[in-house]
Amino acid sequence: MLKIFNGVNFLDTILNVIFPVHCVLCGKEGSDLCLKCLSDSPPALRESADWIFPLFDYRHPPIKKSLWFLKYKNKKRLAGIFAEVMYGKIIEELSELSVMKNFQNPVLIPIPLSLKRYRERGYNQAELICEELVKLDSNSNLCHGVDVKTKRNFYLEKNVLIKIKETEHQVNIKDRRDRLKNLSDSFSVKNPEIIKDKNIILIDDVLTTGATLTEAKKILKSFGAKKVIAFTVAH
Repeated sequence: MLKIFNGVNFLDTILNVIFPVHCVLCGKEGSDLCLKCLSDSPPALRESADWIFPLFDYRHPPIKKSLWFLKYKNKKRLAGIFAEVMYGKIIEELSELSVMKNFQNPVLIPIPLSLKRYRERGYNQAELICEELVKLDSNSNLCHGVDVKTKRNFYLEKNVLIKIKETEHQVNIKDRRDRLKNLSDSFSVKNPEIIKDKNIILIDDVLTTGATLTEAKKILKSFGAKKVIAFTVAH
């Protein structure tokens, strides 16, 4: 059995020595996405719904390229890098929402993939980001709307929101009304008692028109969720 040292698989450590990790953008050794490349990326400035909080401008080529690597090229460690930035934004918003809008003990839910798409890709990038957010939260002393028992700001439910219908890729549909129609009745909820009267934080990688998040919010609310907000890496 492979040994684990400080949460790092020993085999991963050996592989990193033999095959050093390089920034997917500038090629600098040491990280899949270096701090300079990420910090040089412009924030998301395009208008979005007031309940959705995107981090970066998707039109910026380095952000678009790194998300493509995460989504399609198995660069899963990028999820942890994006999660670090997203975690700060989530805590910032929770510090206000927990007081002003009673947004307490939220449930973290990734936007799901259809079964077919999950099998093709082998993982859900939004779910990877959620898992990294939970790791960060477990090691954090920043507590807003915290669960008094677990000392956590949020907890993850991966199999509540499900994709029940295969849909065309949203990127191929330009009109927002057609996007909403494409997604109509594509989501459902398992074990609705888990989200009944709960606050929800949705996580996705890219916000385009907001049709996916809007449909997910509608379904969650129809199954009894209270307030729903969302965070994305880019818009």
